[in-house]
Amino acid sequence: RGEGMWEVGEQRRAGLAVAVAAALALLACWWRRQRRPVREVLLFPSPPSCTAALLAEAAGLGAEVRPCLCPLPRRDCSLSRLLRHVLSARRSLDLCLFAFSSPQLGRAVQLLHQRGVRVRVVTDAQYMELRGSQIGLLRHTGIQVRHDQESGYMHHKFAIVDRRMLITGSLNWTTQAIQSNRENVLVMEDTEYVKPFLDEFEKIWEEYNPAKYTFF
Repeated sequence: RGEGMWEVGEQRRAGLAVAVAAALALLACWWRRQRRPVREVLLFPSPPSCTAALLAEAAGLGAEVRPCLCPLPRRDCSLSRLLRHVLSARRSLDLCLFAFSSPQLGRAVQLLHQRGVRVRVVTDAQYMELRGSQIGLLRHTGIQVRHDQESGYMHHKFAIVDRRMLITGSLNWTTQAIQSNRENVLVMEDTEYVKPFLDEFEKIWEEYNPAKYTFF
């Protein structure tokens, strides 16, 4: 009899565990549906701030990070918020950028690549060769990069996170633009607006296939 009661108790506990797991799954599903889509405007120039801790946390170093000795304050600003949106990628990051020289944003993109996120970059052939450009470093880490062969500029400035979040505006991803220029960035999760940018990226990505480069 005692053994039978023990078995009944085990069955009840197992049933309770299954019920709790199902309830948690339903709660997670409900939360995802209730979560408001991201809609944010970021304005630049961004005040000087230290982003070392943010990038170290993204690298998974956590508490092992030594305090940064730079004199810049740690504060929430347009650059830190842009970094967080970029680092939120879990599956893919598609970048279409005229100029890219910000070391902080370059580091964030490298971290995503190391994390296993699929990163693709489209850029302008002339500006990717300028001093300080991050494009060579990204290529060196194995990130796919394609560029134009046109007489005009590849002047787009947008990023797509996980095929659901659009980051676009006047901002080139350069230190000059971030620290000194009057710029704007719009961040949104809205399929109606994300899809045309996705289509444009895929179109350009195919047009800039290295197999089609004429100078080889």
